Amino acid sequence: MIDFTPTDEQKMLVEAVHRYAETDVRKVAHEADESGEMPPAVISKGWELGLLPGLIPEEYGGYSDGQDAVTGVLALEELAWGDLAATLELWTPALFALPVLFSGTEEQKQEYLPRFCDADRPIMTAALVEPRIAFDPWRPETTASPGDGTFTLNGEKAYVPLAADAEAILVYARNTETGSVDGYIVPRDANGLTIGEREKLMGVRALPTYRVTLSNVQVDATARLGGEEGTRYATILNRSRVALGALATGVARASMEYARDYTKERVQFGVPIATKQAVAFRIARMATEVDALRVLTWEAAWQADQGCDITRDATLVKAYATKAAMFVADSGVQVLGGYGYIREYPAERWLRNARGFHAFDGLAIV
Repeated sequence: MIDFTPTDEQKMLVEAVHRYAETDVRKVAHEADESGEMPPAVISKGWELGLLPGLIPEEYGGYSDGQDAVTGVLALEELAWGDLAATLELWTPALFALPVLFSGTEEQKQEYLPRFCDADRPIMTAALVEPRIAFDPWRPETTASPGDGTFTLNGEKAYVPLAADAEAILVYARNTETGSVDGYIVPRDANGLTIGEREKLMGVRALPTYRVTLSNVQVDATARLGGEEGTRYATILNRSRVALGALATGVARASMEYARDYTKERVQFGVPIATKQAVAFRIARMATEVDALRVLTWEAAWQADQGCDITRDATLVKAYATKAAMFVADSGVQVLGGYGYIREYPAERWLRNARGFHAFDGLAIV
């Protein structure tokens, strides 16, 4: 029987993350969106919460409690409620660490995972999305050609967070012999690896993302995630989509709560606009979408913690998240009327951020 009642430890975690999101992240979110940079001190304070080490087993330096996916989505919702760009920057190291945990060889786990449990945040990232129309994560055009104890990578990636400062990038590519999609650990100084100019995005403008080009980048065969057995790519992609569901829930919830409170304070013709039926129904629909998305996400995370195949659940979460987040964020702008279109108000930022969820495969993972 599914039980979504958080443990005492999870409740404490949610409270701590919410305090951080409210007192630190939200205070700087608008200025960070305008300037294109999240204050490093805010990210450092978020790292001190120890969220990623909490998903890594003790044998590798962490303190996982066995409910990693559920715990992860609880934390990511609260973080995204604060600000999506800050969340994605803070969580970027997980794009490297968790795939290594899920699919790496024992040697890869021993080499990399302890580094994510230190006080200093390592800058490592992953590259999945490609800059083309109708990108399908199951059919990437980036290729990995096997040779004599090596793989040669060719292709172009987009939306690679923190790539300019990353020590290593986990690049997903299609094996030209087997057709499988695997991850390959590429060091920052690899010959043929080019980090392009920072991308100018519609949303999450405080998150530095880059185009990454691979031109005959040669890596040792041991750089393939999972070694000879290959990468558990379906697991990684599914867990990424569950994480996106949690992030979308946080963004939608932020918009819904702001709009709800605004309607109680905004007075027209002598009464709060919350008393108007059309407005009240709109807020109710927004709240329904938030709760529905949350339940879908929690169920998929719970199934993942039970070791189930969550391909169907994760696909539903991703499909619903893109629609629900957009509906709620757009409704938030509409409820505020003219104020919703003014940049001093957060509603338009939540709408711009929500618009990206359809393209955010691989930008988060639990």
